[in-house]
Amino acid sequence: MTEVLTQPAPSESSGLALDRASHPTPMISSARIARRVHQLGRHVSQVYADIDTPLVMVIILKGATVFAADLLRSLSIPAELEFVRASSYPSGTSSNGRLKLAHMVEGTLVGRHVLLVEDIIDSGVTVNAVARRIRRLGAATVRLAALLDRPARRQVEVTIDFTGFVIPDRFVIGYGLDYAGLYRELPHIYALT
Repeated sequence: MTEVLTQPAPSESSGLALDRASHPTPMISSARIARRVHQLGRHVSQVYADIDTPLVMVIILKGATVFAADLLRSLSIPAELEFVRASSYPSGTSSNGRLKLAHMVEGTLVGRHVLLVEDIIDSGVTVNAVARRIRRLGAATVRLAALLDRPARRQVEVTIDFTGFVIPDRFVIGYGLDYAGLYRELPHIYALT
């Protein structure tokens, strides 16, 4: 079952800068993330248990890399990795609505079962465009795993098959998520104000 975070995250007194020395309270702790990713891995493995070829995990770079690595290690089925570089966040904390696809998958997807792996679903524009492209490449099925769902910003309808956490409308960093390329290395997820 998806975890829904209804409590607003603590605000950062220092604006967009994260003062690591003060150890702000995370929105989602690393232990909680690890438990949830393990549960998702078991669920994904059950759903794809009967496929004839290895699952193809298509990771949307760069934010989903940490989540994808942990999810991959939680699977009990064979899986291959492909990568897509896509972004609608050129810089800052909000999507500009224009999608930039800089790299698509290299291997064939014809007749394959594809799991798109994304860090956070906001507007839905990025993952919707990538899913359309993957379907046009001939995938047998396309499902979506997202660590975080932020439905308050949704512009396009998106079906998330495997959701880690539903979060309030806050900009988040850590566990692969960044602000201007920084903070991906943080083990917890924090909210910025």
